Amino acid sequence: MPYINLKLVGKLTRVQKEKIAQEFSDTLLKVAGKPKEALYLVIDEVNGENWAKGDKFFG
Repeated sequence: MPYINLKLVGKLTRVQKEKIAQEFSDTLLKVAGKPKEALYLVIDEVNGENWAKGDKFFG
């Protein structure tokens, strides 16, 4: 079973999350032959205050 953990800075709408899930599941079906029902997707929306690149925080 495929498991994807997507982390990003900021918030997504429900519609955006649904579209991301659709795109990931479509790709896994086309490329790996994995049925959409097998995908587990977790989206972690991280506050920019908690995410840095080097010594620069996004928040």
